[in-house]
Amino acid sequence: MLRRLAILLTLLVLGILFPGAALADDGPTAQSNATAIDTVWVLICAYLVFLMHAGFSLVEAGFTRAKNTVNIMMKNLLTLPLGVLLFFATGFGLAFGGDTGGFIGTSGFGLSNINDLDFGIPTMGFWFFQAVFCATAATIVSGAVAERIKFLAYILFTVIITAFTYPVVVHWVWSSDGWLFQKGFIDFAGSSVVHGVGGWSALIGAWLLGARIGKYGKNGEVRAIPGHNIALGTLGTLLLWLGWFGFNPGSTLSGTIADIAMIATTTMLAASAGTVGAMLVTWTRYGKPDLALTLNGALSGLVGVTAGCAAVSPVGAIVIGLISGVLLPLSVSFFDRVAKIDDPVGAISVHGVCGMFGTLAVGFFALDGGFFYGGGTALLAVQATGIVAILAWASIIGFAAFKIIGAAVGLRVSPEEEMEGLDIGEHGMEAYGDFMLRSSGAAGVVGLNHERTTAV
Repeated sequence: MLRRLAILLTLLVLGILFPGAALADDGPTAQSNATAIDTVWVLICAYLVFLMHAGFSLVEAGFTRAKNTVNIMMKNLLTLPLGVLLFFATGFGLAFGGDTGGFIGTSGFGLSNINDLDFGIPTMGFWFFQAVFCATAATIVSGAVAERIKFLAYILFTVIITAFTYPVVVHWVWSSDGWLFQKGFIDFAGSSVVHGVGGWSALIGAWLLGARIGKYGKNGEVRAIPGHNIALGTLGTLLLWLGWFGFNPGSTLSGTIADIAMIATTTMLAASAGTVGAMLVTWTRYGKPDLALTLNGALSGLVGVTAGCAAVSPVGAIVIGLISGVLLPLSVSFFDRVAKIDDPVGAISVHGVCGMFGTLAVGFFALDGGFFYGGGTALLAVQATGIVAILAWASIIGFAAFKIIGAAVGLRVSPEEEMEGLDIGEHGMEAYGDFMLRSSGAAGVVGLNHERTTAV
């Protein structure tokens, strides 16, 4: 009794001496706790997306030749800081700033005048998450133009795609004022916004650059140019797969809702189905299960489900992933043999084609409004509209950018430098300086063709 009385007297004296303390906040509330959890969740997911850049680096390096490894690592390394800095300077404002006609943002540059923005978490945390997304869109281009683009030309294009091309599409789709958002377009985590922009930009770049020396014979026959380390490619794919659990569930911007479990599940199922689908196609077509194409099959399933991961059922996710996995080797073969566009890592097919399919698949498989669930064709029409608009935007801006860069500094290294390897010509060093790797054949081809010919 005396102890309780002493505590009450102490509190009374403190209240008299320090009246501000008596009026202070009673402590965390349910709302503040939820906001704190959501913020931590988004930041953790952003760290996983950051890790995806290690995956992209390893996939591209492993799927290409040893003599270009330093160049590839430099491209992927620089893409991240450039993308983050430019998204800070201009990209965030174009994406989420004050709206002009549903097309572009006009405020928030350099994270100024953003006090009126509300994303449910601190704006800085939301910016961080979106910034690593922006860099992801840019790094997709690196693989398709590998082994022949000038380092400076790649850096200049990275500036354009991160500072302008990608942020405008983000405004269309993820800003509540964007014209595609207003139409009801669904791309939850970026099958078209991120992967489509990167994939179609990659297509334009690879087309304008032309094929690597020795890729095609005098009569147009396809020659294999195998990568140098399939183990790096495998590790990189698994890192990307892990990072996708930040990419998709993190796009909820909340760690306090049950949806994150469903999104993680649909993501996992689609990736698994894509892996199996690609393996079965290569096994059937070529008599052997091709590892490189199977790795890309996993990525195709992930890209395919990214648009609808929050809108489809687990069964729908499996179907989307499986079709993406089957579509991947067919698309790779088309670009390699028919279109004659040399894409060393299959980026165009994984990100552009499977991103397009996944975005359209939402119109079929969305539980709310999907064609197979009684929704008719309304959502399908909206999805198709968004796909065409994003493809056109990325292609037009990409074409203009590559043409201007080509005129200013040139796009492609000299034939001598390409044959020697970009590591020496562009960076003056080698990744494997203590020994020389020699290729005796085309075994281990990077899934882009299967003629067993001597590698260049």
